[in-house]
Amino acid sequence: MPVTRLFDLLDRYCELYPDKEDALAAKQDGQWKKYSAKELVSQAELVSYGLLAMGLQKGDKIATLSNNRPEWNFMDLGMMRAGAIHVPVYPTISTGDLKFILNDAEVKYIFVSGQELWDKLEPLVSEMGGIRGMFSFDRLEGKPHWTDITKEGKAHPDPGKIKAIGDSIGPNDLATLLYTSGTTGFPKGVMLSHDNILSQLLAAQHLAPVDEHSKALSFLPLNHVYERVLSYLYMYKGVGIYYAESIEKVADNLREVQPEIFGCVPRLFEKVYDRIMAKGSELRGIKKKLFFWAVDLGLKYELNGANGLVYEMKLKIARKLIFSKWQEALGGKVKAAVSGGAALQPRLARIFWAAQIPILEGYGLTETSPVIAVNTLDPGGLKFGTVGKAIQKVTVRIAGDGEILCKGPNVMLGYYKRPDLTAEMIDAEGWLHTGDIGELVDGVYLKITDRKKEIFKTSGGKYIVPQLIENKLKESRFIEQVMVIGENRKFAAALVVPNFAFLREWCERKEIPLPASNNELIAIERVKNRVMKEVNLVNEGLGSFESIKKIELLPREWSIDKGEMTPKLSLKRKVILELNKDLVDRIYAE
Repeated sequence: MPVTRLFDLLDRYCELYPDKEDALAAKQDGQWKKYSAKELVSQAELVSYGLLAMGLQKGDKIATLSNNRPEWNFMDLGMMRAGAIHVPVYPTISTGDLKFILNDAEVKYIFVSGQELWDKLEPLVSEMGGIRGMFSFDRLEGKPHWTDITKEGKAHPDPGKIKAIGDSIGPNDLATLLYTSGTTGFPKGVMLSHDNILSQLLAAQHLAPVDEHSKALSFLPLNHVYERVLSYLYMYKGVGIYYAESIEKVADNLREVQPEIFGCVPRLFEKVYDRIMAKGSELRGIKKKLFFWAVDLGLKYELNGANGLVYEMKLKIARKLIFSKWQEALGGKVKAAVSGGAALQPRLARIFWAAQIPILEGYGLTETSPVIAVNTLDPGGLKFGTVGKAIQKVTVRIAGDGEILCKGPNVMLGYYKRPDLTAEMIDAEGWLHTGDIGELVDGVYLKITDRKKEIFKTSGGKYIVPQLIENKLKESRFIEQVMVIGENRKFAAALVVPNFAFLREWCERKEIPLPASNNELIAIERVKNRVMKEVNLVNEGLGSFESIKKIELLPREWSIDKGEMTPKLSLKRKVILELNKDLVDRIYAE
């Protein structure tokens, strides 16, 4: 059957995969609790009836603040079928931004995962007008539970009204309101239509190497459009969705579920790679030599046997002896891992492909629903160091100043209540200005080189592209996070968060006495000099005006909770600069 609105996925699911037993699954009391296709559809239907019985009107906004769980999907599809607009919000959001969103969107109902978020929301709700109720997905003593909605639905079914509302909703009507955290200022409400998101599914359906017999592990937040669209794609293809218990349990859940596909951010692969390399360093003798021989081989990997027959023969041996264990660590059945949200280091793409773990890097924005371009498994569909080709029906153009422009059915309706900001983002000809700088390699493969607004000029008038340098610096095993600075200064410098696990291991090997705290560790001159040595290796490939002259080491990682990173792990550069003002002043004191 045709799918023109997101809630049409429910009827399609029942029609094509009526016997699906694990449409959704999540851990309960240590066991995977599975929900069949029929349960998914029936629960969403009861949510629709229940919301109408409670007085919900078409166009009302409902907010969710929750971890990934089947109840999120029941509410999402159920509320849209009843004509409500879903406003999913990051659970880690600041109180100030949360209050702004609830007021700006004029939210009527709120659903939270459990006690912690309930306690966070309750004071806000009590002081705000217009919010009719709050419900929890977990059972909390004396608090409304989400099943109160489905009970209302059972008591007051109204299929006629649901059909009438459904018939009144068109493909280009607003489906969801997503507030982008941004790196400065108040959040902006991105308005996405049913067609915006469904155009992504139709463009990607043949790209995903999965079917109704496959499983996906989901651990990136569903409130972000990236994982959300992936979940719709899984439903479209009949893939069973298993929700990871937590980020900390992802490794365990991968081995348990043995998924064929999952979405991820580059940070995950960086951590997986670092852990594997750390274990490799612990090996001795011939095992250690074999391990690093395989790694060196993998880092030279080229597609389609381009390295020649001898290389391919060596790779076959490396895959059997070393890389097979990498596959087992991810469950052993991965056909594709879809990477987005930030730049993936090309060396990581190469080595995981060498290990027969295909990483498909893509690119997009919340404002583009989100995918603009993606690498694929199709012949000629992949090029290392790029984010692939533009997806079906989407056109990419590079402006005169290098900015990436996009046009297609994926482009948002606009920013909620902000026609001024919409006009800044989408020009009169319908081109969306991404704010990213890039180029088309071989005329078709999109390569992102930097954020337009993050390019800065030194006091000498030279432009610095920080992201390119940062990505090179993060290839070092000594460096966990880094931010290049120097706007309106006489030279470029960097704030560096070391990889403390590797750094401590290095200190032990070099017989450097290990202090108790990270603060003491980064104060050791030999440590700082060793990290600077890594920086200087990168400097060799840079122009003199952009090379990093000085660094300062920081004692902890930047985090979302402390406001230094956005939920999709972009650096909040102004915040980091302000928090580390003393260090920056020290760098430029002379």
